[in-house]
Amino acid sequence: MASLARLFQNLAIKPIASDVRTLRVSYISTESLARVMNKPKPGTGKAYRRIVHYPEQYTVEPLKVTNLAGRDPDTGRLIAKGIGGGIKHKYHWVKWVRDGPLEGPPQVEKVIDVIHDGCRTAKVALVAVGDELKYIIATENMKAGDLIKTSRFIPRIPVRANEGDAYPLGALQVGTQIHCLEKYPGQPCHLIHSAGTYGTILRKFGDLVVVQLPSKQEFAFHQTCMATVGRVSNIYHNKTPIGSAQKNRELGNRPRSGLWHRKDGRHGRKIRKLPPMRVIAPPSDPSAEPIIFTVKV
Repeated sequence: MASLARLFQNLAIKPIASDVRTLRVSYISTESLARVMNKPKPGTGKAYRRIVHYPEQYTVEPLKVTNLAGRDPDTGRLIAKGIGGGIKHKYHWVKWVRDGPLEGPPQVEKVIDVIHDGCRTAKVALVAVGDELKYIIATENMKAGDLIKTSRFIPRIPVRANEGDAYPLGALQVGTQIHCLEKYPGQPCHLIHSAGTYGTILRKFGDLVVVQLPSKQEFAFHQTCMATVGRVSNIYHNKTPIGSAQKNRELGNRPRSGLWHRKDGRHGRKIRKLPPMRVIAPPSDPSAEPIIFTVKV
């Protein structure tokens, strides 16, 4: 106890500051604190890539686009680090609703042109029906001059549809490849519209049709959900190499600069020491088999 008391006597505590009143205090405004606390996070449904300036009514004129480069449009703060720059492209407004007659012969539409849209992976087709022009997602073999059909009628015998035709799921044969599928009847076709993707009709039971999506998962949709026959265009999109870092920047991808080092083991090649020397011991002698004596009593 005497040694412990002697230790506490020698212990001296220095003051942190001579006078607290002389310390400088920096005030934070409420606006700055709100920007720090309420910073948006990626993965909430916003792309932070571009803003498309939509007019009030549908049009086939190319729309103006504002590139965000991964920044929040309101505060300008960097939210998505992997997005940056990119070539400006005009946006072609796709009409996601393929509407046709509920009975009678299908509506015939003519493909005017198939063009590339820099804001999406698949090509788009300019289609004319009556005095109306609209853009749709182009199929794999679609070309200018093709005639496509659209109908919401479900006949008793499944129809033999061609590529680009739009019918309800209940009107198509089992095994048909489809894309631009409605999740619920009457809603826009927002399933299966990436380049080269397609779904497959597997079976039918009651009012439901089972479709295998590109993820190989099976979902049952109502038979009145509209779908377009065929595979989405630009099938070699995921197999085409980018080729250069400049091309990757043109696509709007920002490199992870400063993270990858070749030789020091930081996100690159790992240089580790060899394991220490080990002595290989000689094999152990085989154990002798026990001798069992039996004595008759």
